[in-house]
Amino acid sequence: MSAFLYGVALQWKLDIRSKSLLITCYVVPLLFFAVMGGIFTSINPEAKYTLIQSMTVLGVSTGALMGLPPSLVEIYGSDIKKVYKANGVPLYLGLVSMFLSAFIHLLIMCVIIYTAAPIAFDAAPPASLPLYFSSLAIFIAVSLSMGSVLGLLVKNQAKLTMISQVIFLPSIMLSGIMLPVALLPRFFKIVGEIFPASWGYKLMVDDVFYFGNLWPLGVILLTMAILCVFLLKRLQSE
Repeated sequence: MSAFLYGVALQWKLDIRSKSLLITCYVVPLLFFAVMGGIFTSINPEAKYTLIQSMTVLGVSTGALMGLPPSLVEIYGSDIKKVYKANGVPLYLGLVSMFLSAFIHLLIMCVIIYTAAPIAFDAAPPASLPLYFSSLAIFIAVSLSMGSVLGLLVKNQAKLTMISQVIFLPSIMLSGIMLPVALLPRFFKIVGEIFPASWGYKLMVDDVFYFGNLWPLGVILLTMAILCVFLLKRLQSE
């Protein structure tokens, strides 16, 4: 257990020095929040009631889909994987330590948005703090699970960047944070519900835990976890 905690702490320190993670987990989400927060609330004053949730969905999706996968490729698509095997280190350790480290970084970024939005843009904070952060934790975990699958599945950085963008853009555009889902054609509504961003946004906006928003995230998380186990076993056999 101590070795595992040491590995997580070490990964945390390495991630702090990572320019890629710094950009995707902090710079891009917070810069977008600083610029678009004012635009959203100026165009539509009612946006202040969901500004924290919408900017949080964008930030988490950016870090999980654009930041985590390249970091995983650095391990599982390089000779570091061989070092793991040679020293008898379980392959899953790299995934778990990066997952937890990214979770903490994204949570910190979300706390910054939660704290700054009411001050900067007069955004309305969620009614229930424990409920909001419980929903947020679930959404971060599900989003990171999808990013983990991408990082284990695609070994080429160029292809990974392209695939991550292909998933990230519709995930954000169809989630409801840019425009109401009710205005979207039925086909795009269905496509949007494939991604965790759509359900995470609904879960955080609601003042109660609604099972109809929770179970799709559970299905996505379970599916991604099964895929991660399968991909790790495939990497172990290579």
